Amino acid sequence: MENRRDFLIKSALSAAGLVAVPAWLKGAPSIIKSYNKPDSLINGVQIGCITYSFRSMEDQSAEATLQYVKDCGISAIELMGDPAESFAGMPKNPVDFRQMFPLMRKERNNEALTEDEKKQLADLRAQSESYTKELSEWRANVDMGKFEQVRKMYNDAGVSIYAFKPNAFGMDASDADITYGMKAAKALGASHVTLEHPSNDEHTLRLGKLGEKNGMSVGYHGHEQETFTFWDTALDQSKRNGLNLDAGHYIAAGNTDLIQLIEKQHKRILSMHTKDRQTPANGKGNLVWGSGDTPIPQLLQMMKKNKYEFPATIELEYRVPEGSTAVKEVQTCVEFCRKALT
Repeated sequence: MENRRDFLIKSALSAAGLVAVPAWLKGAPSIIKSYNKPDSLINGVQIGCITYSFRSMEDQSAEATLQYVKDCGISAIELMGDPAESFAGMPKNPVDFRQMFPLMRKERNNEALTEDEKKQLADLRAQSESYTKELSEWRANVDMGKFEQVRKMYNDAGVSIYAFKPNAFGMDASDADITYGMKAAKALGASHVTLEHPSNDEHTLRLGKLGEKNGMSVGYHGHEQETFTFWDTALDQSKRNGLNLDAGHYIAAGNTDLIQLIEKQHKRILSMHTKDRQTPANGKGNLVWGSGDTPIPQLLQMMKKNKYEFPATIELEYRVPEGSTAVKEVQTCVEFCRKALT
């Protein structure tokens, strides 16, 4: 048995490209454990990814999503709700939004709906209300052990979950729904949840206070409404409120003080979505990294120099070129970060 154990240890060390000398043997278990696992902590900067980046991939299960992440060499992520919640047994939404949204748009624009369209929209709304009740009941009774299983699956593969983004934090959500989302995030090992900034001070106050109660931070994401003072009220309301800054959208909004914002708020930035967008003068396009106006290399170098601890979250939003895949494009983004940080 002793000889067999020595052989296995030495074989693992050899496979990892290490010299099997006695001084290394004491560290063999940790070496073996980390062998062949992703590592996107580059020169002190944690490069992450939001799993929304893989939305074009056919399989959206927790297992498939993990494989996409591993294939990109990423070791930390912001996880969208569906993969984890589906794994935990969330009931499937029966509403066909491809039918519902166009009808709602016509109604909102005061366009006349036919009698059949009115009936169809009423039926879809009834389905949606019924599902909302079913979902709330499921959330109230779900076994958090299922989310802990997802955490273990990902952690065992070398991937940590730093943020969770389920559809549970909207202004129509009950305190129970919000608490569910925060408890699920904690079970997943996340330090914060993320959501679109509601532009409603009462709601950010409610979320902040529930975050304090549940020991969970709340990162508010912004699009082109982001400004230097966009998050100020939420930050003042609760120590648990923070930024889920989007650097690309900030540039597309026409702001010129991104560096100054990060320098000022770095202690309250929970994570930063990273993409390459153009300024308004150049068309606001969402482009292949290195083609737009977002100073991604400068941002990453600043994070490295100042030892900022929040992750730079890759968000793939430019169109995937024909013949490529989301996984291949995220791999390209990771390599862009690696070169920028060397």
